[in-house]
Amino acid sequence: MHFNGGGVPLEYTRYIKRKLAFIGGSIILLACLLVVSVSMGAANIPLSDVVLTLVGKTISKQFEIIIWNIRLPQAFTAMVAGCGLAVAGAVMQAILRNPLGSPFTLGISHAAGFGAAFSVMILGTGAMSSMSVGAVTISNPYMTTLMAFFFSLVAAGIIIGVSKIRGASPETMVLTGIALASLFTAGTMLLQFFADDVQLAAMVFWTFGDAARASWRELGLLVVVTGVASAYLIANAWNYNAIDAGDETAKGLGVRVEQIRLLGLFTCSLITAVIVSFLGIIGFVGLVCPHIVRRLIGGDHRFLMPATLVVGSILLLGSDTAARLILTPHLLPVSVLTAFMGAPVFIYLIIRGYRR
Repeated sequence: MHFNGGGVPLEYTRYIKRKLAFIGGSIILLACLLVVSVSMGAANIPLSDVVLTLVGKTISKQFEIIIWNIRLPQAFTAMVAGCGLAVAGAVMQAILRNPLGSPFTLGISHAAGFGAAFSVMILGTGAMSSMSVGAVTISNPYMTTLMAFFFSLVAAGIIIGVSKIRGASPETMVLTGIALASLFTAGTMLLQFFADDVQLAAMVFWTFGDAARASWRELGLLVVVTGVASAYLIANAWNYNAIDAGDETAKGLGVRVEQIRLLGLFTCSLITAVIVSFLGIIGFVGLVCPHIVRRLIGGDHRFLMPATLVVGSILLLGSDTAARLILTPHLLPVSVLTAFMGAPVFIYLIIRGYRR
């Protein structure tokens, strides 16, 4: 075995460098994609003008308004939401030891969506209109997020409870998630049934996940919650590596498995609740991204989770850009595109089997 000057095996050094190179390259790709995303739309803006505007040079007042007030908040929102959903999926797959784990497939997104809908329609935290843009404006984002968080915790608690009773097998948790998704979807439909025409149109529009809904104010809350929660999850990467090897192995290494599992689900539910309460339900990002990254750099969560954050941003920002361009000048909700991409991956994972 060969060692470098610090006594570290050279093979391990190359192993680390490959993973860091992947993360660094992904960050550069994300930065390039951000500029391209801001430049493209119903009104195309030259890339050079985008860069100059972003560094503070006014080229065109019209371009400046489009970039700073419309496209930049939407692009940043897609990036932050992609980060949050992707890292939540990676953590849920680890702590539940389930390759099909994600906020969407386990019903947590649907539960958060029901909570947000309940808050908007029953508690009056959203102003409704029949406009095609801004059909639901959240007047009290904190209450809406609180209700979405509460119901997402209910869903997570039910999954944990059923897994304790029936055993934490992938089949048990996926079937429980499907049942919960159906239950909370039915609850949302019940709310829609008693809504008037304008409320119904607004609620149906709201359930489509769309990054264009968040302004700078909502983006600030998304950044704070996702940033703090992601930092906590990444700090526990070693614990997730241990749990990935089995509960008994993890306990033998001194990991408090039940506590880590509960806090992990709690944190993932919070991220999901905040994103869903502002943007609606965006499916399959949390399922697809961890598997893409795991295929490319392996399952070491010390590198898997930071890489998943970046790849989640790339995937959702790219999807949002494509959704904006497909039916120009009309805007296609990004959740439609992610569902078309994610469903084949979900079927592939089922056919391939549950083995990690």
